[in-house]
Amino acid sequence: MIEKIHLEFGEGHIFQNYIVVYMNEGITVKPEYNTYLIEISEKYFKNRPFGYITYRINSYAVNPMVYLQTSKIDNLIGFAIVSKTGLKKTNVEVEKRFMKIPFEHFNNLEIAKKWIDSIILKHNE
Repeated sequence: MIEKIHLEFGEGHIFQNYIVVYMNEGITVKPEYNTYLIEISEKYFKNRPFGYITYRINSYAVNPMVYLQTSKIDNLIGFAIVSKTGLKKTNVEVEKRFMKIPFEHFNNLEIAKKWIDSIILKHNE
């Protein structure tokens, strides 16, 4: 891990190729939170591709409109949801419709990290 950052809505762990975000319990993820992600992309991943992993250890809601804005971040090339308790497949499918970049659900954080690394590797070929 390169750095741990505290956000209004949770905590982010910055790695070489991605950020892992742990959202606070009970929040609603709103489109305006993309401002933070844009700042992170410019500070830690400037001029190179990166991935976003949300580790859903807490219960929270997501306004799917957030993904329309998230998809517009130029160097964001993959988005992963990790949930050990499992999400309803229908929830993931609805969220996926709003995302314009590769979007996957995983039950294991390490597998999600490897997936992000693999799409970055492919992107850089």
